[in-house]
Amino acid sequence: MNDTIAADAKTETVTPIAAPLILPCGVRVKNRIYKSAMNEALAGRDCAPTEAHVRLYRTWARGGAGVLVTGNVMVDRTQLGEPGNVAVEDERDLNMLRRWATAGTENGTHCWMQINHPGRQSPITVNPHPLAPSAGSIDGEYGRFFAEPTELTREQIRDIVRRFAATARIAKKAGFTGVEIHAAHGYLINQFLSPLDNRRTDEYGGDIEHRARFLFDVFDAVREAVGPDFPVAVKLNAQDGVPGGFSEEESVWVMKQLERRGVDLIDISGGTYAKPVIQTNGGAEEDRRRGVYFTDFARRVTGELTVPVALTGGFRNAADMERALGEGITQMIGIARPLALVPDLPNRIIRDRWDGFVELPRVTTGIRTLDKAFGGILVISWFELQMNRIARGERPDPRIGGLRALMFAMRRHGPAALAPRRRKGRQ
Repeated sequence: MNDTIAADAKTETVTPIAAPLILPCGVRVKNRIYKSAMNEALAGRDCAPTEAHVRLYRTWARGGAGVLVTGNVMVDRTQLGEPGNVAVEDERDLNMLRRWATAGTENGTHCWMQINHPGRQSPITVNPHPLAPSAGSIDGEYGRFFAEPTELTREQIRDIVRRFAATARIAKKAGFTGVEIHAAHGYLINQFLSPLDNRRTDEYGGDIEHRARFLFDVFDAVREAVGPDFPVAVKLNAQDGVPGGFSEEESVWVMKQLERRGVDLIDISGGTYAKPVIQTNGGAEEDRRRGVYFTDFARRVTGELTVPVALTGGFRNAADMERALGEGITQMIGIARPLALVPDLPNRIIRDRWDGFVELPRVTTGIRTLDKAFGGILVISWFELQMNRIARGERPDPRIGGLRALMFAMRRHGPAALAPRRRKGRQ
């Protein structure tokens, strides 16, 4: 790609981060910063978007990112993954969706709706009747937090495919400029891909060609609903990170099939409920130790794919971002949690040439037993609190402790907030 643009009748060098990207569908993204999905937990009991979504996404859009991806938007109001999820299954909330999309697309920003179905990864506190590729109770200490799912019938599978397409169509009508299909992190599509979760013997189970059928059906239906010139991305695990789960070899094969089907971007992630990768609690010290996530896998697929890739996890400074772009292991820099603390980070990096390191704090209540008991819930609640502050017009505050975050979650969502969002154990 040409790395220069004309400005004021002279040529200025454009940094890799600031360079625009043309997607396969022909749409232009203004720069390479991709705000990855985080559950905002801002919806009310009716699962509708709120003015808080509008204010939060307006702040992020003005902050300079090329693409903003929303948190989970569920395609079925009866099947939620977390407290505070937005659900879009019809046009009842179209006016507020339009306000949300308008705010998120200020400043030439793309705002893409992430669409999802939780499958069995739906706590009993928000869903006593989950659905899954296969039935089976949950073993281990977390089993009591998740109801035993019902195995989906073929008719129900077709209905969910239809729901993904309907939600994508509504997103486009509301003014969102793209959609991302969530096929990672142990949610329903990832469950179909996983041989541990998917034990079906029909056309949706067995080898990877059949386990991926549900994802391909969803993608094809979404593409038909939104047309050829509307960005459709897919978030996919590099691997599940558990023995016998969805593997790297299978992931590469699925990515190649999606490329043939016309996907516009693949958002590489990893981990599941059993082995989370992104929601860690080590703060800046762990970030420096781990570096950018999934780089080995990204290097592996560099020569096998032509579709743009977004790499998410561990980007905390401009040097790492420019290195990853320069090496060609990613075309978009996925950033999530840093934007809950520094919402104008893209402007600081691109416009102000800031070269510092975003220091994420270690989230703790100060009480070891509580930290151990709540683990990932503590981290999720803390970042949800920071997003809530931004949505209220307040500045993020990294000094806030974990206990305050748990109290905030309880006030907003009741006891459901403290139930595990991701299940552990096996059937």
